[in-house]
Amino acid sequence: MRVQLNESNKSMKTQKSKIQDQSKKIVESLPYKIKDIALAKLGRDKIDISEKEMPGLMELRKKYSRSKPLKGFRLTGSLHMTIETAILIETLKDLGADVRWASCNIFSTQDEAAAAIAKTKTPVFAWKGETLEEYWDCTLQALTFKNNLGPNLIVDDGGDATLLIHKGFELENYFNEHKKLPKITSNIEEEIVIEKLLRKVHKLNPNHWHNIVPEIIGVSEETTTGVARLQQMVEDATLLFPAFNVNDAATKSKFDNLYGCRESLADGIKRSTEIMLAGKTVVVCGYGDVGKGSAQSMKSYGCKVIVTEIDPICALQAAMEGFEVRRLEDVLKRGNIFVTTTGNKDIITLKHMKKMKDQAIVCNIGHFDNEIQVDALNKSDAKRDQIKPQLDRYTFKNGKQIFLLAEGRLVNLGCATGHASFVMSTSFSNQVLAQLFLAKNKPAPGIYDLPRKLDEEVARIHLKHLDADLTKLSKSQAEYIGVNVNGPYKKDEYRY
Repeated sequence: MRVQLNESNKSMKTQKSKIQDQSKKIVESLPYKIKDIALAKLGRDKIDISEKEMPGLMELRKKYSRSKPLKGFRLTGSLHMTIETAILIETLKDLGADVRWASCNIFSTQDEAAAAIAKTKTPVFAWKGETLEEYWDCTLQALTFKNNLGPNLIVDDGGDATLLIHKGFELENYFNEHKKLPKITSNIEEEIVIEKLLRKVHKLNPNHWHNIVPEIIGVSEETTTGVARLQQMVEDATLLFPAFNVNDAATKSKFDNLYGCRESLADGIKRSTEIMLAGKTVVVCGYGDVGKGSAQSMKSYGCKVIVTEIDPICALQAAMEGFEVRRLEDVLKRGNIFVTTTGNKDIITLKHMKKMKDQAIVCNIGHFDNEIQVDALNKSDAKRDQIKPQLDRYTFKNGKQIFLLAEGRLVNLGCATGHASFVMSTSFSNQVLAQLFLAKNKPAPGIYDLPRKLDEEVARIHLKHLDADLTKLSKSQAEYIGVNVNGPYKKDEYRY
């Protein structure tokens, strides 16, 4: 089920919260947990520069900072702790929110950004190079306010904060029904880490997640993969609270995913490897918005680009852009660089990597780290050498080598600084609008989309920054094509 925003949602009421069990603290009380607070000055200088490149967020601050529509709401963020995110955090605070934050990736934090936010007495739990245990501890910290209270609102990227809540709620249901906890059966390292953390919480308070869920108004989700998780929850009838699909706003997916990746993919590859891209053969796995931006990027550097696809429509688009479309198995010995962009799992397997040419580079720009079989690679007979952080060389028994970037996690954030501020301004403007909608309307559980008119308004704000002038329809022209003079100009189902 997907729900379009409408006025009737405004009448929905929130569930009343349960009394919190304050007998045992779920997390240690910390003002922040970061790499080095001494980096705050550098972070603040970078924030000051980037604010000029984020006109959407600055406009929203100007519009809402006096009325403070988020005042009284506890807000948890699980999103890459970068300079751009720092500006999003300070926008949400300007609008009144009580904010706690963690990153959504073990390598994506810019430590100076985290330090600058910590310096403002905003609880932030993030540093570059976290272990999986530390990462999920940080997520729990961000979700836990004073007196074991949870958030009212969540800003999520990849759905990890949402996942932890739902997994905890599910565990408590199992215990309440069976009077015991289920055995951990997963053999996936990260899933084991999550299950152990949830059992630790359960020992401290067996009703913690049931206590906090009634006060959660909703989540706004940033990524394709995170939205897919939410849609599965809706289909399974397990979604516990409303979710706002930020990813599918045109000013997010058609800008951040496309134009952001078009610049940041090359940045990550070149910073980590210092390789000459021109003339290389690059295999881009997937031709969605992220894949399109990645393929365009590599082509602009003079690379020969091959695309792999499962979707015939996307494959046809790639072919008509002049890209060669092949199966991955057929181009393993041709590619110099392999990039996964799909959001799916096991795209590049250990078997694939063993068949690649010597010193092929393997990286991922999809949200999660399971597109490449990194665990299988680490458990194989290949010898691993860390050349520098986020650049690892694997040598197989036959002497053949491959290079893996950012341990299979987001290469643009692990090996560089991610998307540029301007394109993140469009994405984060949508996040703020989603939070405002949730706080005001308190809708029923379901997945909600941004109205096209607001999507257009986000774009309009950013056009000013690029010194672009819009043409205005005459009344007769607007009537001729059946739209309002001031928009929206496209139907909701229109795909840009």
